[in-house]
Amino acid sequence: MVSEKTNRAAHIIVFGNEKGGSGKSTSAMHVAIALLRLGYKVGTIDLDARQGTFTRYMKNRWSYNAQTEHSVPCPLHMPIERSRSEDIKERRAEEEAFLSMALNELQVSCDFVVIDTPGTDSYLSRLAHGKADTLVTPMNDSLLDLDLLAHINGNNEVEGLSVYAVMVQEQRQDRRDQGQDIDWIVMRNRLTHHKAKNKELVGNLLDEIALLCGFRNVHGFGERVIFRELFAQGLTLLDLKDFNQSLTLSQIKARQEVRQLIQAIAPERKMGYATPPKNTKDL
Repeated sequence: MVSEKTNRAAHIIVFGNEKGGSGKSTSAMHVAIALLRLGYKVGTIDLDARQGTFTRYMKNRWSYNAQTEHSVPCPLHMPIERSRSEDIKERRAEEEAFLSMALNELQVSCDFVVIDTPGTDSYLSRLAHGKADTLVTPMNDSLLDLDLLAHINGNNEVEGLSVYAVMVQEQRQDRRDQGQDIDWIVMRNRLTHHKAKNKELVGNLLDEIALLCGFRNVHGFGERVIFRELFAQGLTLLDLKDFNQSLTLSQIKARQEVRQLIQAIAPERKMGYATPPKNTKDL
């Protein structure tokens, strides 16, 4: 049971891929709030400060708390800007220092640190991937986005790993050399709610690529308007239960999708069980 922060280092969960629009920030926010509501101490880092979706989501949440009597839990949040130095070595040294300082500060008081990375290849993103204990890669459910992981030929056969998968494998090997590893989860986002040949094909190809890369496949979040609506308020699906309002069938299903992702991450295996705060309701 987690009641007081121990000297054990925080478990780092990185949300990453090299394509934008896959739902990284939405997924990261929901996981961070889910962990808070389970009773863990959580810190968050936004490495995509230029676009800043994760940070805007957090600011909307702070505004919600400031403008209403109903307070929702917030993690400790840190946005990190890319270095503006024109010298490559100096820029990389500054970015490594920025990330290290943020992690050092958050790991003192947090059980989990959730990091949202840019939707492009960058030195900061690679640094974060190398720090991950758990890597979650949200991916839109399409053959186009599957190219993020592997090269697929015209016969829908896997010909080899793509640049992102190669980068992750390099980071995993570095961690293995240190006696550790990265638990890699690929979540299929924006799944359609009906059977389709493309959906089945993507699923079969992902299973094949998973064997090559050693990641776990999980179903992510469906395409739902509620996610966009909640962003503007800074809320998550896990906050709605506190308001004693009736949930629609779509919202109930979406909450279950969040639960399934948390179950896949399995926080209790990483940091033990926590005691949920009394002022929030169970997931």
